[in-house]
Order: sequence, then C-alpha cells, then structure tokens
Amino acid sequence: MSQQTPAAPLPLILRTLGVADRDLAACTPLTGGTYNTVTRVTLTDGRDWVVKTPPQHSAGLRYERDLLVNEVAFCTAAARAGGPAVPRVVHSEPDPTAPTGAYLVMTARPGRPWHEVDWAEGPHDEPRLRAELGRLVSRLHTVTGPGGFGYPAAPFGPPAATWRTAFTAMTEAVLADAETYRVPLPYPVDRVRTVLAHAAPVLDDVTRPALVHFDLWPGNLLVTGEPGARSIGGIIDGERMFWGDPVADFVSLALFGELEQDGDLLDGYSESTGARMEFSDSVRLRFALYRSYLYLIMLVETVPRGVVPEAAHATRELVVPHLVKALDTARGGS
Repeated sequence: MSQQTPAAPLPLILRTLGVADRDLAACTPLTGGTYNTVTRVTLTDGRDWVVKTPPQHSAGLRYERDLLVNEVAFCTAAARAGGPAVPRVVHSEPDPTAPTGAYLVMTARPGRPWHEVDWAEGPHDEPRLRAELGRLVSRLHTVTGPGGFGYPAAPFGPPAATWRTAFTAMTEAVLADAETYRVPLPYPVDRVRTVLAHAAPVLDDVTRPALVHFDLWPGNLLVTGEPGARSIGGIIDGERMFWGDPVADFVSLALFGELEQDGDLLDGYSESTGARMEFSDSVRLRFALYRSYLYLIMLVETVPRGVVPEAAHATRELVVPHLVKALDTARGGS
C-alpha cells in the first residue's frame, strides 16, 4: 500500500482557501468516523463546512486507498441526480504529496444521526422518513458511472468493463487483507473464495454501473426538524462509494435485518422508480454476495484500526453469524 504524506494542519488548508483566523467562528472535531479526520468549520459569514483529511499512516485495507477521491465522485454524481440532502464539494486536493496533503472541503448538512433520534417523539416520523429515504436512494441510483465498474479511486487498477470483474477484485482484496492481518474467519479464506467464485456468474446480470453509496447505516443518515415535521437533512460519508449494482446499497440499509420487511423503504424506492422491487433469485443471490463482502470488511478492518480486544470481540460475535448465513445463502443460490 502507498504511504500517506502527513496531513497539513487545518489552518494551512483554510489559508489555501483564503480563510484567515479572523474569518473563523468555530472549529469542531467530529467523531463517529473510523478512518478520516473530520472537522466542522463555521465561518463568520455564515458558511458551514466539513473538512476531511486522510490518516497519517498507511495501515488500512487495500480498497481504502484515496478514499476522498471516492467521496468527491459521490458528491459530484449525487448533485447531478438533484440530491438535495448530499453535501456539495467546496474544494478538494486529491494529491497526498501536495503541500497541504490530500483533503476535501464540503458543505455541512443539518441534523443528527438517525440512530440518535428519539422516535417515540413523533412516532409517525420514522416510517415516513424511511419512505423518503427510499425515494432519495432511488434518485442516486439513476446516475450511471462515466467509465466502468468499481471504485473511482481505482485501488485495483482502471475501471472494469464488467461488474463481475470489478466485484471479484473487491472481494479478492479483502480476503488478501484477511490473510495479511491474520484475521480469523468462520471459514478458511480459500473456502470463502470458492463460495464467492461459484456464485459470481450472477453478477453478469448487472450491466449498468450505477452510483452506490454502500455505507447507508444510520450514522450516515442525518435527521433534522422537530417531532412531527422531521426530514432527512443529509446523506453523508460517501467515501466508500463505487460504481456497481444498486442492490448493494440495500445491504447497509438493512444491515443485520430483513430487507423485505422494510415496507416503507421499499415503497418509497418503488414510488420513485415506478416499479416494485422484485426479489428474484438473481437479486437474492447478489444481495448475499454483497452482504458477505461488507461483513468481511467489518471483521477484517478491526485489526488495522487497532480496535481494542473487547470491541473487536463484540464485533466478531455480532458479525460472524450474519457472515455465515450470507455465505451459506450464496453457496445454496449458486
């Protein structure tokens, strides 16, 4: 993996954008992320920004190279879809060797994370917002990638001509990371690889590289407004996006749950597309593959992140049964 150049101090980045100390009203570190350093910057003229810089180390998973390139691609593409809840890029520097290092400045979105909202206040808000979320995600999925399948940052080489090629490279990378970091998996790596390979032909059913966020867990969904009048204020942290199968986005939307039971989300999504989402054999098998990929990432990343043993054990206890189920579904479906 490439070495990161140490990130420049925030004041240097802001000076590059013409922001002096007298222009600052507040600088607030934001927590909750697991990779980049994030700071909310409020200017005296009322502008509200979020500044992201990459970590000052090279430890990470293979796909995590130049994640800010992905986030710029996500925000730019979402803007083309008229995504009102997505941050707008103010400025970015993708080159980690630049004097400032790599960074991204974007507009801040209002609200607080979905899982921090007291849904007992305004009990009809959550089903209504699940439908709103479905409509928003559907709009994102209308955007087609400019050059093929895979991550815009190209950690595994140029965009792939087929989704099967791109996704195979993605899963091979996380399995290689599992071997590198000696992460215990419920099955040997070669067995996991075989299961995924046998099911891979179903990926050829995907012929359009759609915009996929792939990290739509509640922490990345912001809710704003008072009980009874809440709305989605932001879909944030698009740094793990890729061009691929829209079905993959439903993995984080139904992280450990049953997607088919989320009628409000599916109704909103179908309302926007004009057709019901069909849970065909192909969709179910692809969904199992994408679940397997995300659960593998969740297990493997605990090592380079330096997660404390208690938290790593809790993650394993939670994720392993779901990974086993997803792999078994993939094996049965293939």
